[in-house]
Parts: sequence; C-alpha cells; structure tokens
Amino acid sequence: MDAFTAGLLQRIRTTESDLTKARETGDDFLADVEQSELDDLHRLAAEHGVQISTATNA
Repeated sequence: MDAFTAGLLQRIRTTESDLTKARETGDDFLADVEQSELDDLHRLAAEHGVQISTATNA
C-alpha cells in the first residue's frame, strides 16, 4: 500500500470516529462538518480507485 492510500484510509477512519463522537454528544454542527469531510474523503478515494471498505474494517 502506498503512502497516499494509507494516509487516506487513516483520515477516513479518524473522520468516522470523530463523526460518531459528534453524534453521540449531540453536536449537530460538528456532525455536519465531519459528515462533509467524510463525503469528500469518499469522493477522493473513488477518484483514485481506493477501496474504502478496508478503512472501515481495519
């Protein structure tokens, strides 16, 4: 796995975790920000052929 892919997958894992925390604490604004970031990361992964399922299962 190259550095770009590894970094992208790590950012996805971190953002998913941050999104979960924001939702659990009821911070709707932060949840919206994290969801937007996650959407952008998924788009970037798709554009570069990165399998995102490995990010959520790792």
